[in-house]
Amino acid sequence: MKEEKNTEVINSESTVKYYTLEEIKRHSSSKDVWVIIHEKVYDITKFLEEHPGGEEVLMEQAAADATENFEDVGHSTDAREMLKQYFIGELHPDDRKKDSSKDVLITTSSSQSSMWTNWLIPAVAAVVMGLMYHYYTLDSKSS
Repeated sequence: MKEEKNTEVINSESTVKYYTLEEIKRHSSSKDVWVIIHEKVYDITKFLEEHPGGEEVLMEQAAADATENFEDVGHSTDAREMLKQYFIGELHPDDRKKDSSKDVLITTSSSQSSMWTNWLIPAVAAVVMGLMYHYYTLDSKSS
């Protein structure tokens, strides 16, 4: 059996237990379900039957990072509070995604040029449509 990297860090307030992805992946059965949400590990086994969205939704996320799906659903404050009771530790720092992998949005244009194009493009489109209409009506009158 491999040596586990479970690490306990003792703060002045509490002890945090760290779990590796390898260890978390072993908890994917309906009798033992762990998920990762915001780099925190939760044992949600006892919550499976109570989940309003059904057990299947949670099982799809078993032993994996469920952060994106958790946030996409838009869970309530009560649901986030309830999650705390299932907290068992955190994802080991070696298994966390690097900051560079996070989505970074870069705006390349200034807000002034953006505002300028917001009215220019529709104005040009309207002029072109007007000219096309005028040309079409002249063409149909002459024939």
